[in-house]
Amino acid sequence: MKEIIVGTNEAGQRMEKLLKKYLKVASTGFLYKMMRKKNITLNKQKAQGKEILKVGDTIQIFFSEETLEKFKGSSADSFPETKETTSFQEKTKEYEKAYSSLTGITLIYENEHLLLVNKPRGILSQKGETGDLSLNEWFIGYLLQEKKITPKQLETYRPSICNRLDRNTSGLVICGKSLYGTKLVNQWIKERKIEKYYCCFLTGELKEEIRLKGYLKKDEKLNKVFISEYKQEDNTYIETCVSPLSWGHGITYAQVELITGKTHQIRAHLSSIGYPLLGDVKYQGGTPGTKGEKLRLPKGQLLHAYRLVFPLTEEMADLSQKEFRAPEPRYFSKVKNYMG
Repeated sequence: MKEIIVGTNEAGQRMEKLLKKYLKVASTGFLYKMMRKKNITLNKQKAQGKEILKVGDTIQIFFSEETLEKFKGSSADSFPETKETTSFQEKTKEYEKAYSSLTGITLIYENEHLLLVNKPRGILSQKGETGDLSLNEWFIGYLLQEKKITPKQLETYRPSICNRLDRNTSGLVICGKSLYGTKLVNQWIKERKIEKYYCCFLTGELKEEIRLKGYLKKDEKLNKVFISEYKQEDNTYIETCVSPLSWGHGITYAQVELITGKTHQIRAHLSSIGYPLLGDVKYQGGTPGTKGEKLRLPKGQLLHAYRLVFPLTEEMADLSQKEFRAPEPRYFSKVKNYMG
């Protein structure tokens, strides 16, 4: 018999949802059958599966060890598209490896529910393929290293980042430590309550603030998005506000406020009006020359998520209307010097 005592990271969800996390291989129909037969109970009573779990609730699973392990199965992590199958012990080692090997990630703020970090360029936010190490694995590795979560707790709740940045975009990422914090931040992001600002360099001299509106469609095969002025069945509305801060020698240093937040939105939106990000080859952004030579800059777009402003809230008072900033990468100063 296996007993699960519901903690803060398991509370607030339906019982069937937690069971699906713990018994990953079991079908929904099988789980309901086991609840009807009282092979799975809640607080020693027959369960319906629809109950909203509370801290301190006890789930008992009356399976043999062999049957329990069979239905627990193995899982790569929160991203099934990787099709990776590793044991839980190997997965824990992967988190530890990510924490020790991914360097340059710095902590900006931490409370009981959230972690804010400054992600350097070159690190994935989430893994895309088997074998990748990403910020998400680093984050869980950090929590394990600092004993803020135990390997056992990962069986029923796996912390995750709340917003993504492209591999070569640096800056602020919100990491959800608790279920409560993750759900709250995801709700704020969905409702556009968190203000998100980026600093970047544009190819070309933009001298007036502009507010861009359009529709975005992603081509999965090309891993590229395309912008249209008109609504179509398979595209999504986007909105981007661009404020030039300085310009010179064919470059603009700008602040971008992301009103909506879609894949490659800033990169594609600015390219669509003739001001692609400096270094963003995928979206026609070149590198300027200086005395016949190219600036020696890292490959990829010069884009940094430097500022987040949280909404007025009583739900997480320490974040209410708080602003957080991540220092610009050092190579930004090289471009500013070139601009004069």
